[in-house]
Amino acid sequence: VMVTAQPAPSMRRAHLLGAADPLMHRLVPTLVSEMGEAFPELKRAQAFVEDTLKQEEIRFRTTLGRGMGLLEDASKDLGEGGVLSGQTAFTLYDTYGFPLDLTQDEARRRGFTVDTDAFDAAMNEQKARSREHWTGSGQTAATGEWLALRDRLGPTVFTGYDAVDGSGEVLAIVRGGASVDELSPGETAEVLFDQTPFYGEGGGQAGDKGEIEWTDAHGETGAGTVLDVQKHAGDLFAHRIAVTSGTLAIGARVQLRVTADARLTTRANHSAAHLLHKALANVLGGHVAQKGQMVDAERLRFDFSHNAPVTEDELARMEDEVNAVIRQNLPAETKMMGPQEAIAAGAVALFGEKYGDEVRVLTLGRALTGEGPYSVELCGGTHVARTGDIALFKIVSETGIAAGVRRIEALTGEAARQYLLAQAGVAKSLAQGFKVQVADVPARVEALTADRRALEKQVAELKKQLALGGGGSASAAPEEINGVKLIARVLDGVDGKGLRGVAEDFRKQVGSGVVALIGVTEGKAAVTVAVTSDMAGKVNAADLARVAVIAMGGQGAGGKPDFAQGGAPDGSKAEDGLAAVRTALAS
Repeated sequence: VMVTAQPAPSMRRAHLLGAADPLMHRLVPTLVSEMGEAFPELKRAQAFVEDTLKQEEIRFRTTLGRGMGLLEDASKDLGEGGVLSGQTAFTLYDTYGFPLDLTQDEARRRGFTVDTDAFDAAMNEQKARSREHWTGSGQTAATGEWLALRDRLGPTVFTGYDAVDGSGEVLAIVRGGASVDELSPGETAEVLFDQTPFYGEGGGQAGDKGEIEWTDAHGETGAGTVLDVQKHAGDLFAHRIAVTSGTLAIGARVQLRVTADARLTTRANHSAAHLLHKALANVLGGHVAQKGQMVDAERLRFDFSHNAPVTEDELARMEDEVNAVIRQNLPAETKMMGPQEAIAAGAVALFGEKYGDEVRVLTLGRALTGEGPYSVELCGGTHVARTGDIALFKIVSETGIAAGVRRIEALTGEAARQYLLAQAGVAKSLAQGFKVQVADVPARVEALTADRRALEKQVAELKKQLALGGGGSASAAPEEINGVKLIARVLDGVDGKGLRGVAEDFRKQVGSGVVALIGVTEGKAAVTVAVTSDMAGKVNAADLARVAVIAMGGQGAGGKPDFAQGGAPDGSKAEDGLAAVRTALAS
């Protein structure tokens, strides 16, 4: 089982030993047998772990192939005792995902070394660029200030679980990374209050927005807009405020009002995300784990572990589950518990998340089968009072965002209703256009699609016949270059797929020789080169296709010695492409 600690070198060694197929995943049952008691999640997610490891090994083999090709090119002139450029090693790592230790292993095997100092320098440069990008927001520069404020002022008290308005005293104002005493109209800064109903962004929930008002000691009034709220130094709620009138100073007592509508929709989306999390586990399996989420007043986005696209049927089942729990209209229950006590009681905790001595446990709905609650999770966000407050749940997209990670976006409440109305409007417009009932639109679209495919096939055949000279039996007069017969033509309106069939017919006609065709559609060029079997050892189709593509501003082509295709951005240079083929044959 120790092989799982460093999978890349292990996979590499298996490759060197001649293993043609993925094999690391076959070790998982042994791992589960040895460590399943200590880590019960391994048993629960065994199938997912096996599949993930298998897919990783397949991807690693692809990476290995690309990296080995570049390494081969970069080291072909290095002799015994040579040194591979650190920049080349870094490119292998940064662009191709080829770990440095594998590059060093391969270097030792071939008798040369790697300039690790130059590699480290390139790595440090990249890290410096990343830091510069991050500090562009001023966040890092202000970290010391926030830590000092937390030590001096203590945490912000959040009152927003039960209210969307309240009052708070200004404890600090931070502008440009430094503390200031006051803000004037037109100025924007981050403001700390002793307590606040505004939620600070965290746990995937966006920070609240709203308004503030105050009256100072001289009776002068002031107002400002809360643009965002972020948490700094763990538990300081920093309100980004733009002052619109009056002067906001430390010590002022301020009325705080969260934008209520936005809070209501945000909490509905957050609660729906919890229900979706449970539905994912019920429909796809216990291996599903949350990888990230973002909920705001517009929609919810939920990232989760899964190695395959979610089917339409699975999405529909999840929607049905979530909406069934919504219709229960049961009160949401929250309790404060110790984290271990909560997990022992069945609450879902997020892997890698840090929890304090006391956590907020949210329970939503009743199990649809069996006894007990539907969803129980640790969460410090704001949520609905009853599941019915969510009103409606609709998934609008499901995509893959990384290896083994999928993303669902969904809407709730009025946004979901408006989405469904828009979809119904599209269906109604299609029905009117097709002059059928809405229920008959899918069948009508299917019939039209079939008709179009048939027409496209007929058009392709007509183009092919025209390209062949007006008839399938018409002979194409070849030219001869350096003893090789060549049929070279530019075909307007024929794409790469159409060129394949034309090239095959021309190859039969020429008997012995080369066919080079360039199709031009929408200003772009598609290149096809076919070589008869008797000429394949003398002329390489891929090489000829490559020179044609490059002559037209493209990057290259791919294929086999007897058949290759490629594309280029400038179809107006089609004749230049054919000229390049003629030149290559003549040389």
